[in-house]
This record gives sequence, C-alpha cells and structure tokens, in this order.
Amino acid sequence: MKKLSIILIGTAAIFAGCHKRSKDVSQVVTASIPTVTITGSQFYSIHVGGAFPDVSATAYDSVLHESYPATVDKSTLDNTTPGLYIIKATAKNKNGYPGTAVVYIAVTDISDNWDLSGVYDRSGFTSNVTKVARGLYLNDNLAGSSLVVPGYFAQTSESTIDVPLQPTPPEYGVGDMDATDETLTITPTDTSFSYKVVNAAFGTQVRTFVKQH
Repeated sequence: MKKLSIILIGTAAIFAGCHKRSKDVSQVVTASIPTVTITGSQFYSIHVGGAFPDVSATAYDSVLHESYPATVDKSTLDNTTPGLYIIKATAKNKNGYPGTAVVYIAVTDISDNWDLSGVYDRSGFTSNVTKVARGLYLNDNLAGSSLVVPGYFAQTSESTIDVPLQPTPPEYGVGDMDATDETLTITPTDTSFSYKVVNAAFGTQVRTFVKQH
C-alpha cells in the first residue's frame, strides 16, 4: 500500500505542474476601408408618390482582398414630399471599418423639358450647373466661392429648388454642406437661384447665382 500511495502522489504533482495560464493577446491590424460601389445609376428622379428606385451596391476591400455585403438605407426617402434625398449605402470590413457611398434621388413633378444647365456667376465666381436627371443638378461650385466645392440640388417647382444636407468629397476638407432659404427666379430674359450655405467654411449671406448668356 505504501508504493501505491507514492505513485498517486507523484501523478498528482505532474498534473499540477501542467496547469495553463491565460494571457491577454492583442493583434495589430492594417487600417483599411471597403470601397462601396453603387450598382447602376447614382442619380434618380421620381414623381411625387412614385415607386422607390431599386438601388443596390457592392463592397470590396482592396487591402484585405475581401468582398462584403452592402446595406442600402432608404428610410430617409419620403416619396410624398418634393425634395432631394441622399440615400447611403454602407459596408464594414472584418475589422469593423466602414465604407460609404451615396445615391441622389429627386422627388419632383417638374417636367423633363426644364433645363437649368449653364454657366452662372455669383459675385465674380463661376459655377457650372449640369443636369444629371430630371430636375436634378450638379453645381460644381455650390457656394459660389473661391473655395470650390461641388454639390447637388433639385428643382421642385417653377420657383423652388432644394439643396439638402449632403456629404462633400473628403479632399475638400469642409465636411457636410446644407442650404436654407432656397429660391428660383425665371423670367424671359433671366434665370437665377439663391440660398444661404450652412457650413462653417462659408459665410451665412444669401448667395445669388445668375445665369450667363
């Protein structure tokens, strides 16, 4: 019996010596964001009460060499109220870094015969306005300023435009831009529109853009 006791004690000692200790482990990852690509058009125009456009997107991280599902959020689109709506498509990579792309949807009953495209002057600064869909326009100098930042607006009636809160390209460094007090004036000899820009990089005065002939 003494030998058996010695063997059991020795075995217990061996198991006690093999006990594992847990350690906190940190992992360094390369920061990257997936590129979100809109499938189809980035610009839509629907009539008031019209059907929502079928918007979809894909996402790919070129650093991680992986694709991810993209989610399109249409909750901000109100097809009963005229205006310009910015719809976001987002995706996250496996490290949680998000990527975003946007779609511009004009809700308006304005006729496609209307065309506000052209060169505009605002206090000596030039803005080029381009029609990208029915009632939907790109203004390549949204503030009519020496700090040139592009943005979009929608024509919602013969006397009204809508310049909503919208993202700007990151290389311009001004963040989101918005506008208030938007008006549109059209006469047989003149076309102009006005608004106040809401952004810390610009003043709050009314900015009037006059079409050049």
